[in-house]
Amino acid sequence: MKKYLLDLRVKSVEQIHQRYVLIKLTDDNPLPEMLPGQFVEVRVDGSPNTFLRRPISINFVDKDANELWLLVAAIGDGTKKMAQLKTGDALNCLLPLGNGFTLPESPEKRVLLVGGGVGVAPLLYMGAMMLEMGCKPTFLLGARTAKDLLMLDLFNKYGRVCVTTEDGSEGEKGFVTNHSLLQKESFDRIITCGPTPMMKAVARYSRQAKIDCEVSLENLMACGLGACLCCVEKTTEGNLCVCKDGPVFNIRKLLWQD
Repeated sequence: MKKYLLDLRVKSVEQIHQRYVLIKLTDDNPLPEMLPGQFVEVRVDGSPNTFLRRPISINFVDKDANELWLLVAAIGDGTKKMAQLKTGDALNCLLPLGNGFTLPESPEKRVLLVGGGVGVAPLLYMGAMMLEMGCKPTFLLGARTAKDLLMLDLFNKYGRVCVTTEDGSEGEKGFVTNHSLLQKESFDRIITCGPTPMMKAVARYSRQAKIDCEVSLENLMACGLGACLCCVEKTTEGNLCVCKDGPVFNIRKLLWQD
């Protein structure tokens, strides 16, 4: 898939949580084709401690408005600088990078999208593309508290939403793998993105239930092109670069230990 280096224009920056901002980017020309699960490498200007680009998941692509959405957790120097962007600013992006999620083969397939924290970001675009092809997804979203759940109104637009919170302030109490949905219903595929312990728990459940499962890994990345080898993951095919060969992997390829 062809890659582009673009100075995209900031259309808006919305503070959706005390730690998260939603940045909407646009361009004078139509944005390149992007797939759910892919990511962009962002150059952060004006941050003296940020030497490398920052990998950010593609949250959504609004083709009608010619917008690319990035959900950014403002927790480090680079991402905090990104959160300070203003409408009209330029953001240099290398995109689209990596391999995306596998879209269902037919509308009849039952797909569960499981996310936690900022890991919910790529699931929104995946759900939208699934619905576009006639396959309504089910989202299972987890957070510490109700106030930490992100973009619920938008997820509800594209599919059925089930929720867990660790304190029980919304949805069922506990972790995503404790939700009653997993005991009551069956699925053809599970796709998950979020904290590594959560993804490993979802992967264990998937193996036990004999359900095909894809995970989006969040290894530390630098170049985004497979050149620096800092994001290597051990797999059944040897050491692979998460940025180039992933970030989406079928769990059958991973050598995760339970």
